[in-house]
Amino acid sequence: MAMGLPLWLWLLAAVAAAAAVAGEHERHLDVSESAPVGTRIGFIGDGSKDSGPPYLIVPVPGSAVDTDLVADQNTGEIRTRVPLDRETRASYTLVAIPLSGDNVRVVVRVVDENDNAPTFPSASMHVEFPENTPRDTKRALNPAKDQDLGAYNTQRYAIAAGNANNAFRLSSHREKDGVLYLDLQINGQLDREATAAYQLVVEAYDGGVPPLKGTMTVNVTVLDVNDNQPAFNQSRYYATVPENATVSTSILRVHATDVDDGDNGVVEYSINRRMSDRDGYFAVDRHTGVITVNRPLDYETRDVHELVVVAKDRGDQPLETTAFVTVRVVDVNDNQPDINVIFLSDDATPKISERAQPGEFVARISVHDPDSKEEYSDVNVTLHGGDGHFGLTTQDNIIYLVIVALPLDRESRPNYTLSVIATDAGSPPLHASKTFHLVVTDVNDNRPEFAAPEYWASVSETAEPGTSVTRVTATDNDVGDNAVVTYRMREPSPQWFHVDPQTGVVVTRDRLDCERDPEPTFVVLAVDNGRPQQLTGSATVHVTIHDLNDNEPIFDQSFYNVQVSEDRAVGSCVLKVRENPTVFVRNLLSTL
Repeated sequence: MAMGLPLWLWLLAAVAAAAAVAGEHERHLDVSESAPVGTRIGFIGDGSKDSGPPYLIVPVPGSAVDTDLVADQNTGEIRTRVPLDRETRASYTLVAIPLSGDNVRVVVRVVDENDNAPTFPSASMHVEFPENTPRDTKRALNPAKDQDLGAYNTQRYAIAAGNANNAFRLSSHREKDGVLYLDLQINGQLDREATAAYQLVVEAYDGGVPPLKGTMTVNVTVLDVNDNQPAFNQSRYYATVPENATVSTSILRVHATDVDDGDNGVVEYSINRRMSDRDGYFAVDRHTGVITVNRPLDYETRDVHELVVVAKDRGDQPLETTAFVTVRVVDVNDNQPDINVIFLSDDATPKISERAQPGEFVARISVHDPDSKEEYSDVNVTLHGGDGHFGLTTQDNIIYLVIVALPLDRESRPNYTLSVIATDAGSPPLHASKTFHLVVTDVNDNRPEFAAPEYWASVSETAEPGTSVTRVTATDNDVGDNAVVTYRMREPSPQWFHVDPQTGVVVTRDRLDCERDPEPTFVVLAVDNGRPQQLTGSATVHVTIHDLNDNEPIFDQSFYNVQVSEDRAVGSCVLKVRENPTVFVRNLLSTL
């Protein structure tokens, strides 16, 4: 070693000098990176005698020839010393000097094999999309890199799992640096309320057969936008509150939810004063939705309040919805019932015909309690008086009817005093009563009755026409026109007598003739003025006519012719004459 230099520097200098003089040949050899240890790569020489062994082998500094390869200087054979890895070292270079003095530059290239799978820079990554992101919007994902070359490099990507409803798709493109870059695209419509997050398993494949793959988990968060308005759990609420409820008394709670996230899902409540409750009788807690009494209530002023309650979220552009709340004010029992009686007679007065049959209507009763705004309130109605002749009935406890319960007889009892008592259901209960006097009206159900069934009278045969003979009287238990009696003779009317229609006085209307009828008999009728049918009573009148001696005797024949036998005894009656019987009687009476 000259001048104290290392041997390899001396040899390198010699090679360089020789190369400058004789020139250099280059030889290329290939070996698979999967070749086992000891695999023959090739020979330094190309077979010509000028490049044959033995060789002075000079590794290029840093080429790792002396550590990874074995070069035999006697034969020129090159073998692998260790397993090769193209990704660690793609080539080896050495210089061999044969005896001819020429330089042979040998380059051993390591041929790539598909021994590396695509690899993502991290096992997982996180991306975000607002739920209203338009279709085809992209987010760049970390690409997978493969140390292999060409077809063995990364060739494609796929979503292996987690892509619910096919919400996403992948797209890729290769840049000049050879990397296959990856994008995640929206494939449909995102809805955070349906799916708030996705965990996509993305796989990268190389071009080997079979291909090798790498895996990365992409955690996708769907960001909320305020696209849902609050929703009440009921569209309409109902509540009741007594009118004496104090201010701040809780009535009910409304509840609304918003499926959005964050402030978009925070609900606050209010009452729409423009549309309801302008007088502020009620208030609602902004956060809890509890509705309370805000001012004293008055049932008699207003018994029903309709509220429009608004639920609004706290989004940047807030959304709202409404619900209706019906609040009924319950009355405190401080008024007694009002009773209204409508009489069902033709002139709406308290009366009933004695002809009315059981079950017929007398009056209609309705009861109203001022404490209740219902048309008919919860009131118990009872009827008192009438000794059982009247009753109270209802089919629905709303309208009550006074009815006849027992047959009526005006002649026995012409009027009744009835009382209607109404008691409310309050605590304590209040009651009211109404009393009325019911008149039983008459029907023509009684005939006129004479004082006696027969009358006896006498009159002189000499009585002048118009002479009073007797007076008949009849009465009728009915009233009014039904009791107005007039008199008349029953047909055939007697020729000698007449009865005054109003007084019942029987008088003569012609001269009498005892010889024709010494004891005339006739019937007097008493007729009432009932409608539609008149009733009649009768009495028999017997009149005795006193005779005057106003007729001479008269034989019953003007000529008598008698034959007598010669042997009749002395004293025998030969002829018997007699007076006219009528004349005889008349003459007899005249002597009395």
